[in-house]
Order: sequence, then structure tokens, then C-alpha cells
Amino acid sequence: MHQKCMPAQKTMWPLSADICYSLFSKQSKDIFVSTDQLKRNIFLNMETLIKKILVGWLSILSSAIYAGDSLYVRKITDTLASKAFMGRGYIQDGMKQAGNFIAGEMKSIGLGVENQSFTYPVNTFPGEMLLTVNGIALQAGKQFIVSPESKNANAIGTLIQADSITWVNQEKRIIIKLVDKLTWSVAREQADYTAFNVLKTAVLAPADFTCRVNADFKKKFTCDNIIGTIKGNKQPDSVILFTAHYDHLGAMGKDTWFPGANDNAGGVAMMLDLARYFVANPPAYTIQFIAFAGEEAGLVGSKYYAENPLTNLQKIKFLTNLDLVGNGDEGITVVNATEFPRAFTLLQDINTSQHLLVAVNSRGKAANSDHYWFTEKGVPSFFIYTLGKRKAYHDVDDMASTVPWYEVNDLEQLLIAFTNAMATYKEHSH
Repeated sequence: MHQKCMPAQKTMWPLSADICYSLFSKQSKDIFVSTDQLKRNIFLNMETLIKKILVGWLSILSSAIYAGDSLYVRKITDTLASKAFMGRGYIQDGMKQAGNFIAGEMKSIGLGVENQSFTYPVNTFPGEMLLTVNGIALQAGKQFIVSPESKNANAIGTLIQADSITWVNQEKRIIIKLVDKLTWSVAREQADYTAFNVLKTAVLAPADFTCRVNADFKKKFTCDNIIGTIKGNKQPDSVILFTAHYDHLGAMGKDTWFPGANDNAGGVAMMLDLARYFVANPPAYTIQFIAFAGEEAGLVGSKYYAENPLTNLQKIKFLTNLDLVGNGDEGITVVNATEFPRAFTLLQDINTSQHLLVAVNSRGKAANSDHYWFTEKGVPSFFIYTLGKRKAYHDVDDMASTVPWYEVNDLEQLLIAFTNAMATYKEHSH
């Protein structure tokens, strides 16, 4: 076990006798003061010194304890990944309810909260979801998924093999593909066919099928980015930004939903816990926390914000985007590390000096999460995700109960130290 808060040191009396004397005496000329007066001076100065030491230690302990409240993070993750929010998507107002919950949590923490509404088209599946192949009724989410761009279907027929993994019915516009893993997504359009991915272990060679799919294409789905703010107490016009998307895939029919615990209920939970820390430890800079909607539909919410910012983008000193942060047993990867090498070196140095994560890996520029549109606008940005053995992703198995949270404390401590170090950060010297 590593000591995370303070380096190990031999306990020693830090002041020499001469320094003690000069500290405890009002003036050097008071060498001949009475014994009682000297005692009083010593007592008063000792009392002041002890108070300063206690305040310093309490500050350190407060930071160490608060930097990573895993119980809070787990609680928020459990809530956002629960069936009550139906995968934080497009069925039963799942995304809207999740946004309201996050806004309420931000207010209870003590943040100033704003909403930013926007719309986009999306294909949804609010009703029936049935597939039978070769007379076998397959389980939605576990043995098959519908392709997200699929249209309505109510069909029975036979199948013709198109290639080694694909079977089709041209007349009914049905496609069945055999796959090794079921991974779902979101589509912003609706196709003229209905397609299914079926696990290879569920059927061998599809010959006939029965399917019923209720698809509902929404031309204008409305949702909100949620913005929370802590005003800086010294440089309020400079902004440190934390982001995490709160939407997920939603539901595939009335009974099959995708919890999205690691993607990205956990990222939102960690972001909110960081907000709790900075409310309790007021920052020099203004710190904002944005929960984005529409990430799974193609980074829609973050693109909308970057094009319609509520804060001047030129005032953002640094952005850290949190997505897929529930692992960590194999360290983290930092997207944009090669774009901002000084910031990456700073992050690595903090990690090494405090003995936090097993690895801080570098990755180049990538359009794979909500940091991307900010980078394109010239905002220094990192996207941090954790590495580990747990592989549930975009499937019904990404449940809160299986998120290990190996490094929640250490990762938050690293992010807090990195944020505090921003006072001296400049990517380019002039």
C-alpha cells in the first residue's frame, strides 16, 4: 500500500533552540524581561503555532478524505444506472429524468445551475421487440439486438445466406447477422430495412424467422446539457472545466434497457464528487461542470455547446472530460496527451510523486468523446478513461453492481492536484 497523502518522513523537532527563542520572544531586546512575561510570551506563541499546525493538518486531512468519496460515487452510479432512468435514453423520458436528477444534485451540492436545450433526430424503439429464428424465441439484449437504424417490422419468412455470417429476406427487407458480441448504439436516421445481430451461440444456420419490431423515428428529440458553476475566489474570469456525458443508449423495447453504469453514469458521479470537493475547498479559478446529453448519438450535446457556448471558450484554461472511469486496475489513458505535452508531463509528474495510478498512458487526438469539439475550437483538453479487465460496453451487462471502482480515490486525487497546479500551467512559452 502506498502512502497517498504525505511522503514518509522521520518525525523530528523542526526548530533549533535559537530559533525557538527568537520565535517566542517579542523582540530580541526583551532578553531581560521577567520570567512570568517570558512564560506568557512562550505560551501565546506556542498556542498560535499549534493552531496553525492543526489548521494545516486539518486541511490536508480534509483533502485526503474528500478526494474520492467512493460511497457517494457508487450511490450516484447506482441511481443513474437504475431501471428508473431506462438507460438514460429515449424511452419513458429516461434522459430527461436523468438530467433533472443531475441538476438537482448539482444544486444540493451548492453549484449555480443552468440548462441548455437542443434537439436532434433519433430512431427509437418504444414498443414490441420480438425475434424467433428456426423456431427458437431469442432473448432481447442477451441473444439478439436490433440494429439501431431499423424500421418497423411485422414479418414471417425464410432466409437466404448472403455470406458467411449474413442471412437475408429481400422481400420483407430483413437482415440477420451472426456475431460474437452484442454491442448496441444510437442512430439519427431510419433505414428501409430491419436488421438484427444474433449471437453465434444462439443459432447455427438461420433458415426461417418471425419478427415484430416497433420503431419510432423522432425528427426533433429535445434534451439538455446541464452546467454547474463554482465561482473562483481569486481569478473568476479563468475557467477550469470538467465534463461527462450522462446520456446512454436507452431501451430496446419495453423490457430491455442498457444501464450504462461505466458509460457514463460513473463519469458523471465522479464529476459530481469533484464538485463536492471544490465547493468545500473554494478554488482560485472558476470551475464548471457540464453533464452533456447526446454523446452516444455522435457527440451532439458537446458540439452544440462548443458552437453555442454559455462561457467564452477563450476563458477556459483547461478541460478534462471523464468517460469510462470505473476500472483503473491497469491505469488510465489520456487522449490529447500528444497535443498538450506540458500538461501531460505535469499529470504524470503528480501521479509519480504521489504514487497514485499504475500507469498514465499517452494517446493522440481522437474524436471519441465530448472533449473533441472543444479541442477543435482551441480549448486545451484531455479525455481520460480507465483501463482494466472489465469489458462490458454498450450492452445490457454494463451494470452498476459490476463496476469495480479500483482507483476512484487515486484518480480523483490526481485530478484535484492537477487542477490546483493549473495556476502555473502554460502549454506554450512566450
